[in-house]
Amino acid sequence: MPRPLLFLDVDGPLIPFGAATPYPTYRTADGSNPLLARIDPAHGERLSTLGCDLVWATTWMDDANEAISPLLGLPTLPVVTWPDAPDIPGLHWKTPGLIAWAAGRQFIWLDDEITVADRSFVVTHHPAPALLHRVDPRTGLTAADCMKLQEWLVQAGRSAG
Repeated sequence: MPRPLLFLDVDGPLIPFGAATPYPTYRTADGSNPLLARIDPAHGERLSTLGCDLVWATTWMDDANEAISPLLGLPTLPVVTWPDAPDIPGLHWKTPGLIAWAAGRQFIWLDDEITVADRSFVVTHHPAPALLHRVDPRTGLTAADCMKLQEWLVQAGRSAG
């Protein structure tokens, strides 16, 4: 059985925004995008140790590999290319494309814009277990989020195997 996919969004999950207090910075930004300094480099190890195939699912597209993978200590990752999405009221435009990209594999999707409509659509249109995990964009990905992902992976492994 192939490893589950882990679809990663950038803005919100990896680059937090919208909090009322200043964000910690982890390294000096190179000047091209000062928001990159908000990326916690520990996320790379946290995500790598989950046992998933990591995939960029972001409008950053290939720029995520150039700007973010090195900050996280990650190799070049596959990037979801976004087909034209059907206009389904309440559904995130990424959802149909992620289902198509997953092609029946188990997956986790980390994003800050996931809704109940997305979860319902995936349950109806995707044959394998999937976790759509909404990350609070004010805090970004946390160690507690990663623990929830690991718990789901253990449960999904039992139910699939």
